[in-house]
Amino acid sequence: MPALSPEILVIEPFETIRHAMVVDLRAMGHSARGISPADAPVSAYQNLGADIVVLCLAGEDCLSLARSIRASVPDTGIIMLTAGARQHDKVGGYDSGADIYLTKPVSSEELSAAIHSLARRVCPAMARAVVGMPLMLNSATLQLKGPAATVDVSDAECSLLGAFATAVEQRLQTVRLMEIAGRKSAEPTKAALEVQIVRLRKKLEHVGASTPCIKAIRGTGYQLCVPIAVTKFLPNARHD
Repeated sequence: MPALSPEILVIEPFETIRHAMVVDLRAMGHSARGISPADAPVSAYQNLGADIVVLCLAGEDCLSLARSIRASVPDTGIIMLTAGARQHDKVGGYDSGADIYLTKPVSSEELSAAIHSLARRVCPAMARAVVGMPLMLNSATLQLKGPAATVDVSDAECSLLGAFATAVEQRLQTVRLMEIAGRKSAEPTKAALEVQIVRLRKKLEHVGASTPCIKAIRGTGYQLCVPIAVTKFLPNARHD
């Protein structure tokens, strides 16, 4: 079965830039990792398990690598991110196998949108995941149900999802989320909240939520980006 959340591989020669891109993508709910172009031979790319590759190289190096990846793993999505902004640069990028061509500088939000758009092709199940069908959270049984699976959630995770579901635009400030997540903790911290958000994202993606399912809003908090219905009824309970 195709992954509901695409595995993203960032290929960037500069470690600092590569690390920053991966951190930003993960903060927006994507499953991402990065390598240097020298970390693996082209012949090994089919073994790296990437659904989408983001190429951050320049000139012929970028074009050559795109052609090699397209030949080795033709179903992999390729996003080319480069400084070449002239028309012949873009034409060359698409001719070399790029699905999407972006010019630097690009915001994390634009790159995330490009990944989400491309994922509809490379991960068809992701595009179908929650269309017209909200996820179901049963707060009595502490279970989260989606089109792909059903998982157990903790009390804190259930409280977070319930709060997101009833908030305006499903958006909550960090302080409020820390209060909710730390009700059973003497000293709730931002770091502890971030860990819980990461775990919650993984559970949402496992049940079939599209990504990014929980988006970080810089300097403010987080937003739940998928529809969810909350019920307190037991699945087979009678109410007569």
